[in-house]
Amino acid sequence: MAVRNEEVAVCVDAGTTVIKAVVFDAAGRELTVSRRETRVHHPHPGAAEQDMDEVWSAVAGAVREAVTEVARPVGLLALTAQGDGAWLVDHEHRPVRPAVLWNDARAAAVVRRWRTEGVLERAYRDNASLSNAGLPNAILRVLAEREPESLRAAHAVLTCGSWLFLRLTGVLGLHPSEASAPWLDIRTRDYSDKLIEWYGLSAHRALLPPLLSGEELVAELVTGAACELGLPSGTPVVLAPYDVVATALGTGTTAAGQATCVLGTTLCTEVLIRRAAPEEGEPAGLTLDFGVPELLMRAFPTLAGTGVLDWTVELLGLRDHRELSELAARVPPGAEGLRVLPYLSPAGERAPFLDPAASGLLTGALFSHGRAHLARAVLEGLAHVIRDCLDAAPARPTELALCGGGAASELWCRLIADITGLPAVSSRDSQVGAKGALLSALTALGRYPDLTAAAGALVHTGHRYEPSPRLREFHDDEHQEFLATRELATTRWGGWRADG
Repeated sequence: MAVRNEEVAVCVDAGTTVIKAVVFDAAGRELTVSRRETRVHHPHPGAAEQDMDEVWSAVAGAVREAVTEVARPVGLLALTAQGDGAWLVDHEHRPVRPAVLWNDARAAAVVRRWRTEGVLERAYRDNASLSNAGLPNAILRVLAEREPESLRAAHAVLTCGSWLFLRLTGVLGLHPSEASAPWLDIRTRDYSDKLIEWYGLSAHRALLPPLLSGEELVAELVTGAACELGLPSGTPVVLAPYDVVATALGTGTTAAGQATCVLGTTLCTEVLIRRAAPEEGEPAGLTLDFGVPELLMRAFPTLAGTGVLDWTVELLGLRDHRELSELAARVPPGAEGLRVLPYLSPAGERAPFLDPAASGLLTGALFSHGRAHLARAVLEGLAHVIRDCLDAAPARPTELALCGGGAASELWCRLIADITGLPAVSSRDSQVGAKGALLSALTALGRYPDLTAAAGALVHTGHRYEPSPRLREFHDDEHQEFLATRELATTRWGGWRADG
């Protein structure tokens, strides 16, 4: 039995705009899901912030509703959350200012400067992650320049997950997955003072909280939080890897060579590897230590994602993503020459390349093209982004697990299989981030010997999409055209954007 007797597990998945509390039974079945929306504030162009107390209240409300609905004893509480950003707390563990999120662009100039000075290249060779504007090193650097009073008031820089773990347990610290980019020497898996010096943050070294590992990732629920959540104090709380890693684990990606792509706000393509080789190749993506000694996660979390679909739905006057897919299905592969570079984020792009000036581009447009062509070109453009990320990974996987809201589109899943040339496998589990947190928690508590055993017992796969051999050469040619178009665009992006 994974969860003893009639006990259930409550797993929190604290996303950027939605907090979910998922209750699982002993077989890993979802019994209920409670949701709370959270607001992202944009106090100035390019900024993305959240009220830290509001996020905590959303977690408490979602958990309280979920446990009330199920009305069964809770054996454990597991936690995964959005990563990166900078969540500053003072000596009394209170928020110093609103959290700066992973998709905030205020540090873009810092990243550009680091690239010019060679800092990004040098840091990558030790850290195996390419810094971007949403990582805490860049955010701390820009706050040191613009808001020095915030850093003077701060005791620690946390992430969403470590902030919530602090509220739940009183334990101050970071999960290795949250600290990996940008703070760790990937060879030693420990903080690197050399990296911190390169970032110009030596004066703020004390803001980095302790790294948590092993039994330190498990703590008891404190009384105050227990009252807010409607749970007994002393309930075991497990800090799981942050959502990028937890989601991959939740699809069953637990062994070297396996891969997952999250079709969500970010198209996060992830491949498990045995060792990093940052001395080789072009700097790209992130390398994440998630607490398993022999494994690392190579992750390519793009800024292009389902937000591009939202934009297209609104532009075309459609109801939702389903209608977009139905429209796209009316035209043949390649959208009859219409192509889209889907880099629409104000922060540009961060994987598998870094360019804060990146922007979208539509090419090949003719009078003969209509709404359906644009719908398909957008879906195909995003699939080419996924292939681009897979090509940047150190090893080619044998299949690709798909999850996230976009995986509900059979057409998009089929396009991804055809364009990447890999079999694509969807998940029957709807809450894979929470499922990954569950696997981590049960393994940490000794209920399963390792993540692979836990996944074998509790992960449920869905439909398998085989790539079309007939379209292989066509999509290879299309991908080369996609890359060539982007190469041309990189020379002009800085002059195209009105905010540049």
